[in-house]
Amino acid sequence: MSVTVLIHSSKTMRSPMAMSPATTPLLIDKARPLGAHLRTLTTSQLRAAMHVSESLSRKVHGTLATWNTEPDQQSLAIDSFVGDIYSGLRASTLSKGEREYAQQTLRILSGLYGILRPYDGVRPYRLEMGYKLASQPFCNLYEYWGSDIAETIPKEGPIVNLSAAEYTKTVLPYVDNVRVVAPRFLTINPKTGEPAQVIVHTKIARGAYARWLMTSRISSLRAMMQFNDLNYRYDTALSTPSEPVFVCKTFGGIGLSMRLQKT
Repeated sequence: MSVTVLIHSSKTMRSPMAMSPATTPLLIDKARPLGAHLRTLTTSQLRAAMHVSESLSRKVHGTLATWNTEPDQQSLAIDSFVGDIYSGLRASTLSKGEREYAQQTLRILSGLYGILRPYDGVRPYRLEMGYKLASQPFCNLYEYWGSDIAETIPKEGPIVNLSAAEYTKTVLPYVDNVRVVAPRFLTINPKTGEPAQVIVHTKIARGAYARWLMTSRISSLRAMMQFNDLNYRYDTALSTPSEPVFVCKTFGGIGLSMRLQKT
């Protein structure tokens, strides 16, 4: 049984590592006009659409100015994004075989590219799915992408949703909810003794869970409950078949996040 694993892109990306990626993004024909439009926006327009500071809008403007789809100027998607999910994923430590398996199963939801496979070529950009751009047909990216993203996903097999709601709105309305498994990750609050969501822990755990699915070749629903990385354990009482819950007393992923190392 095949499995599809969903994560989402990050705001921060590495500088491009020029190379010839193995694959072209599946929805590149819709990404090109969207990327071309982004390159026409002024710093003021970017600041208004993205709700960022003036200095960051200038940085984004410079990044978008170099965006292109030339094959020899792209980097592999799996190596390009930086953030807590990707800290948990630890893509650079995956073996060649694990990366090739990820190419078949892992999908990265993206405001600009729609959906990416690990070996798809990308350039740095910033465009969250929830941003509102001023010009048609890009005012509402959910309408722009419509069902196109979901149509690239296999018609059968579990869909493991490790992505933020902002992005999965482009997928979940178009697939059978019976197929969707949405793991949750909770940390015991030392003051109350009760499990609660800690956002940064959750993000890192999502990446670690995706990594575990890749390295262990997990595809069955029963096997998906066996995750035990970062001190997480499956909690039967809190779980449902479509929403397995994993709880840790002491979060084991602090060393994976620069943010947590600084606190």
